[in-house]
Amino acid sequence: MTHDFIRQYAAESARTIAALADLAPVIDRVACTISDAVLSGHLLLTAGNGGSAAEAMHLAEELTGKYCRPRRALPALCLNADPTALTCIANDWDFASVFSRQLEAFARPGAVFVGFSTSGNSENILRALATAKARGATAIGLLGKTGGKAKDLCDIALIVPSQHANHVQEAHQAILHLILEHIDSLLPNA
Repeated sequence: MTHDFIRQYAAESARTIAALADLAPVIDRVACTISDAVLSGHLLLTAGNGGSAAEAMHLAEELTGKYCRPRRALPALCLNADPTALTCIANDWDFASVFSRQLEAFARPGAVFVGFSTSGNSENILRALATAKARGATAIGLLGKTGGKAKDLCDIALIVPSQHANHVQEAHQAILHLILEHIDSLLPNA
């Protein structure tokens, strides 16, 4: 790996993260929607595939655990974190149903579902967004590229302006930290 490649990669990553400033109103809307839900005792449900699965797990675990300081635990559940549910549903139905089936069980009015997808075209995320809305939950997409088919299924679509999945995921990491910063600012220390 050359130093020039490292510099170019870092510059592209920085441009993608800097572009989030233009998305501040949407990021704020997402953060407020999630904080309103979890602070009222409603469940946050998250899901993604591959690297986006890691982002979905990260958001949920920071709410049930802690982010930067001690505070009360908040209700969050990552749908891709349970391999027994994933393999059961994929085996008995299909992989495209692994999240929507769980949302049938857990999504209720007042809940929020956040689907992470760099392309916006993952079939299991598309089905999950539709199921969340059908169950009365708010459907949020943390997306990339053009937002894909998912953007039209979301109550709020937050689309990172990059064609590169790696940089979209880096921006999603920054966005989830902004969401957590917002939530932590609303709660006293535990």
